[in-house]
Amino acid sequence: MRQFLDFEKPIAELESKIEELRRMTQPGEINIADEVARLSAKADSQLRALYSRLTPWQKTQVARHVERPKAAAVIAALITDFTPLAGDRAFADDAAIIGGMGRFRDQPVMVIGTEQGTDTETRIRHNFGSARPEGYRKARRLMELAGRFNLPILTFVDTKGAYPGIDAEARGQAEAIARGIEACLSAPVPLVATIIGEGGSGGAIALAAGNAVLMLEHAIYSVISPEGCASILWRDAAQAPVAAEAMRITAQDLKKLGLIDEIVPEPVGGAHREPAEALARLADAIALALAPLRTLAPEALRARRREKFLAMGKIALG
Repeated sequence: MRQFLDFEKPIAELESKIEELRRMTQPGEINIADEVARLSAKADSQLRALYSRLTPWQKTQVARHVERPKAAAVIAALITDFTPLAGDRAFADDAAIIGGMGRFRDQPVMVIGTEQGTDTETRIRHNFGSARPEGYRKARRLMELAGRFNLPILTFVDTKGAYPGIDAEARGQAEAIARGIEACLSAPVPLVATIIGEGGSGGAIALAAGNAVLMLEHAIYSVISPEGCASILWRDAAQAPVAAEAMRITAQDLKKLGLIDEIVPEPVGGAHREPAEALARLADAIALALAPLRTLAPEALRARRREKFLAMGKIALG
């Protein structure tokens, strides 16, 4: 059964009525197909209107939807012959970051993603997508491996942020994230990053400092979660909707600010409603972004990345 968000209650009621009518339809009874069609059209119209004017906080809820495609699902849909690689060759394997080699549209690539999990068991196994230092060191190892074998890198980001525990800090969390960003910026191969759900803090940037940064239409990308921002500024997490509005965390805001390159449209109602269609659109967007990068020399790829990120935040004077 589909899970509805709080602001989708009118749609949920309509779809519930449609399901009830469909269950009532039996051979020999009055044909109610016209009523089902009328309600379906009304639900579709309301859904389109609702999703055309989502607030930043509502987009945050969509980005966190439990049925939204996670990194593992994206990799399974887009990558063939996928061979997972594990471990940082120093401490352990971190399941919050998954990665390996495979083929994207018959071309060999290295794939890395933050995986949040889809149910209680997998969320615990993947630590809710919050990586420890060994996760970022694994990502760095895979990026360096991609450079040696001349494999383009595709990353899929979906994390609230890096794991903030004492054990992670003791093992050098900040250094591991910084080295991850350095690996992105110095990679001698094309790097296309996509924010598929949440892109939170340095934990996201460690995988997202690419030549091209894409965002799904209802994803979010920010230095801190709205709840975290509200707790700091107002000492009240309930102010998260206000924080979300002020932080400019949506794909539309970030595109205007020049912090991302492309917005990948989602099906009406979000990627969780039509995941196959959403991932097909994402595949097309990645292919389009990757094509011109394949012809560039390593020096040009690094220079473009450097220029791209140095240009962020510049203020015109005079």
